[in-house]
Amino acid sequence: MTPEELKQLEANLWQSTDTLRANSDLKSSEYSTPVMGLIFLKFADNKYRQYAAEIQQEYEALKGTRREKAIAEIAIEKCGFYLPDHAPFKGFPAQKKVNLFRVAVSTNRTDYIATNDLSQSSTDVVQEVCKIRWKIEEFHREIKQLTGIEYCQCRQARLQRNHIACAMLVWIRLKNLAAQTGQTIYQIKHNFLSNYLIQQRKRPSIPMCLL
Repeated sequence: MTPEELKQLEANLWQSTDTLRANSDLKSSEYSTPVMGLIFLKFADNKYRQYAAEIQQEYEALKGTRREKAIAEIAIEKCGFYLPDHAPFKGFPAQKKVNLFRVAVSTNRTDYIATNDLSQSSTDVVQEVCKIRWKIEEFHREIKQLTGIEYCQCRQARLQRNHIACAMLVWIRLKNLAAQTGQTIYQIKHNFLSNYLIQQRKRPSIPMCLL
């Protein structure tokens, strides 16, 4: 960008900030996070575009060979990060409308929930739907952190399915124990490991040999 374009960009940003302060009841601390997020995404998109053709060219050249790499791996080597196809900053469609809900979680925290369901007008209902969806995120986090589901080295689909099924059975067992004992699933896993280590220190099941 030329110096003149940078000055114009700075003026536009300050004007937008003044508009938000004057015409909304939002504090700067409340709108800074989404605004800065969009600015960062635009920066990342601009940088990734500089390497996109080179990344795609190398990916196609190595595809099907012994040196084949995932496109994400190539992107990290050349650009420092990978931007998936659904992530680039393309600008919001002009005719696309959403409902935006402002939720005051506490005196120091405000959340914003956007939905393309234009018929939705109840903040309480939107919050309940988000809570249900958040359970899915918790499941993904717990099963990855506690069951080793990501560490399967098998190549055959049947063995991978068996590994995933075993991981899910472990997660279900941990959740049942957590519900029965009133503990979190993380406490249950930690106690299992702690009890095992204490037992091994007292009565090792694997004898140690000094060479």
